[in-house]
Formats: sequence, structure tokens, C-alpha cells
Amino acid sequence: MKDCKELRQEVIDTCLWLKAQGLVFSTWGNISVRLDDGNILITPSKVEYETMTPDDLVVLAPDGTQVSGTRLSTSEREIHRRVMNKRPDVGAIIHMHSPYGMAAAARNEGVPVISEEMCQLLGGAIPLSSEFVPSDMHVKLGEVVSASVDDTNAILIRNHGPMCFGKTLKEARVCCQVTEKSCKMYLHLLAAGGLQTISEENVRRGRDYFLNSYGKS
Repeated sequence: MKDCKELRQEVIDTCLWLKAQGLVFSTWGNISVRLDDGNILITPSKVEYETMTPDDLVVLAPDGTQVSGTRLSTSEREIHRRVMNKRPDVGAIIHMHSPYGMAAAARNEGVPVISEEMCQLLGGAIPLSSEFVPSDMHVKLGEVVSASVDDTNAILIRNHGPMCFGKTLKEARVCCQVTEKSCKMYLHLLAAGGLQTISEENVRRGRDYFLNSYGKS
């Protein structure tokens, strides 16, 4: 994506959308977008979404060096850049502190595939990062989370919250909705005493259909 005022405003609008949806509060969330030149456009640290302007956003190089911007980038920059480096298919990342996502992240497993939406939009189960890392340990947090990321479009950061991925911000927003809904369903199903998961073969079929046939047949 080209770094322009329109893209920067889309990032801000997505921050406001997250807040309106109840997926974040205050400034407890962050967003990054991969630019055409390989750099990463990312939200600043501790700036209220309602007052954020396009000039407040920061550009980082893949190695974490700040390329442009006068603000400090989000403290969770290491997660964003390491996931971007690991997953060349990811063009946008959204980290939220949603209620059901955070509750699921406090369990000791990820969320298995329990719906067709997870097959198609997420591409599989939602993994859980391998260990809890205090938020002030920025580098280790990025290392642990990125190491736990697989080829699906979401991850639960242990005792912290979800991150969702997409080729575009629009796709990442939909993944946020599917992730929160899936976590809510999973917790309710556990409370109800049971659940039925979807086989790996059918997960692959669902994802392939969404990527290659949906809207065409």
C-alpha cells in the first residue's frame, strides 16, 4: 500500500471503529500496515484516537528503525514488525483488547476451529502464544508472539489479547470480528459442557473455497 494521507486516515478510522465496536478502550490497541516500499506504517504510542492526525503515524523499517514521524511508535512495535517479517502475505495487523478475546487468552490453550467462518476467514484455529511476557519487555514480547504465529490470521497473546491479520485493513477488521465472535462462542460452549470441532481437511477446503471460489460459483 502507498503511504498517503488517505491510508493514514483509514488507519485512524479503524482505531475509532475498534473503539466504537467495544474491541478496545482508551489507547489500548494498535495497528500497522505494510507499505509498498517494505516499510511499516504504525500507530503512535499513547495518543487518543479522537485527536490522532495522519501526521501522528510513524513509519518503521523492517529492522525497527524509525524512518519518519515525530511521535514514538506503539510500544508493541516489535510484535508488528516481527510478524510482518515472518508473514509476507500479511499487509495489515490489528491488535485489540476485546473482552472475549482477552478472556480466551487467559486460558491455557488457543481456540479450535468451531465455525465455517474460522475456516474461511482465519484459515484455522487461533493459536496461543507460548508464554506470558510483561508489556515492558518489548523485544521479548515480539520474539515470543512472532514465534507462536502460524499461517492463520489471528493469534491470542497469552494473558494479553488478540492480534488479527489480513492482506488489507478491511480484511483485518473482518478477522477481528470473527476472532471476537469465535472466542465468545468457544467460552460459551465450554460453559455448556461440550463442542464439535471441524476437521483439518474441512478447514483446508473452507479456506480454499474462500480464497479461490467464493463469489465465483
